[in-house]
Amino acid sequence: MASVGDFTVLSSSIPATKVELSVSCRNLLDRDTFSKSDPICVLYTQAIGNKEWREFGRTEVIDNTLNPDFVRKFIMDYFFEERENLRFDFYDVDSKSPNLSKHDFLGQMFCTLGEIVGSQGSRLEKSIVLFWFFSTENCMLSVIFLYYPFQDSVLMQFCANKLDKKDFFGKSDPFLVFHRSNEDGSFTICHKTEVVKNTLNPVWQAFKISVRALCNGDFDRTIKVEVYDWDRDGSHDFIGEFTTSYRELSRGQSQFNVYEVINPKKKGKKKKYVNSGTVSKYILCYWIFNVNLILASTGNPSQPTSLHYMNPYQLNAYGMALRAVGEIIQDYDSDKMFPALGFGARLPPDGRVSHEFALNGNPQNPYCHGIDGVMEAYYRSLKSVQLYGPTNFAPVINHVARYAASVKDGSQYFVLLIITDGVISDMAQTKESIVNASKLPMSIIIVGVGPAEFDAMEELDGDVVRISSRGRFAERDIVQFVPFRDYIDRSGNHVLSMARLAKDVLAEIPEQFLSYMRVRGIKPSPAPPPYTPPIHVLQTQI
Repeated sequence: MASVGDFTVLSSSIPATKVELSVSCRNLLDRDTFSKSDPICVLYTQAIGNKEWREFGRTEVIDNTLNPDFVRKFIMDYFFEERENLRFDFYDVDSKSPNLSKHDFLGQMFCTLGEIVGSQGSRLEKSIVLFWFFSTENCMLSVIFLYYPFQDSVLMQFCANKLDKKDFFGKSDPFLVFHRSNEDGSFTICHKTEVVKNTLNPVWQAFKISVRALCNGDFDRTIKVEVYDWDRDGSHDFIGEFTTSYRELSRGQSQFNVYEVINPKKKGKKKKYVNSGTVSKYILCYWIFNVNLILASTGNPSQPTSLHYMNPYQLNAYGMALRAVGEIIQDYDSDKMFPALGFGARLPPDGRVSHEFALNGNPQNPYCHGIDGVMEAYYRSLKSVQLYGPTNFAPVINHVARYAASVKDGSQYFVLLIITDGVISDMAQTKESIVNASKLPMSIIIVGVGPAEFDAMEELDGDVVRISSRGRFAERDIVQFVPFRDYIDRSGNHVLSMARLAKDVLAEIPEQFLSYMRVRGIKPSPAPPPYTPPIHVLQTQI
């Protein structure tokens, strides 16, 4: 089994986020006769549009254990809009040879970097697969992946409780001073908070600080925090201090971690001295969001020239667009259940025209499992419905908006994917629906397929002129439009075409998501407790 731990998303203003992956295993196969295995983990990555696996890095070798917790980490670039395939191979090292064929293979695990980031609690658990003749019936395996932030900056907030009273006619005017430890054991000041007047229970404002300034990129480097009582003449009174590290700040067991403020002089003089108060930290950077994906399509599949034509040898244009975007976005949906809708069709048995029908034929439960389930429902629907105009976008946008309107606490964010041939019959109603939806936790992706002109879609995108309806402007930009034809690879490499499409069409989602949270003042969810590996045997069927 594999598990991924704490992760942080602070900003989407940079093209890539640095992430650190930490690998642990449980119940590995024992390939040594007189001792236990000496495991190593080797990470491979796969380039876009290329089936070749390239070695990214290796952990250290840990001797004589079936439950390794590797110290060496993998630091990678993470792009939300790209599918980054990963493969983790495990070996029992038998010699000093760097040639892996000289060592015993223990198994491997496949996943995407998006799966790790999008998994609940930022912790991914998966079974290791063995490709050996050796029976795996009694082989119990567990792999834990921990994901950490490596951002340019981190957003933090601190508060204190029951600090020492230092002022004769008042309480205290406390502030914090942060120091980064140096290689020679000295400390360098890196941040100072504002002063909060006349209180023993201050709450300081949130602040953003460079990770390099805080710990020089070393997550385990000591950070010393001093607490002072401000005095006008500059002779600030020392209240106490505590130490921590960036790794500890990032991996707190709960939303608030409490540090005892200690005054060494008072502690040395008073036998009953406990502390000079406590300081609690709250890192404002843990986002957990649920992406709901809804898909829609239009067109006529009756002839081979149709964009919906079911070619037995390759995906049609709609299928490629569905898979390109869906395979990436599904990594961020917790249950992988997607309501899939079609619009613009005559439905059996009476031939009524619908602009909001379930692709799987079940209006009470339009959910499909994963992108494969969506693809299956799409192709099945082509055989049972007669695609028919006019094409109205507003009903399906309003459908998603009704769900989004019921969840405004930041716990879920909705993504609507519309795939269209460019024809739209209800432009005024669609613009009004988008303006209304701009206040909700949702984004709209429109992919245009075929040779049609997409002037109407460009207008809905709103990159040049913010979309408006009846004198009201959209609160924020929530629409991203791209024409699929601009991403078709000339060599006929459909995998590369799909990767290019997904990269551009998803590029604006992180900022749209964060903009909604910022406007609403929604604070990030707390980090989950750190994972504690089970010591019992896991009954895993491989």
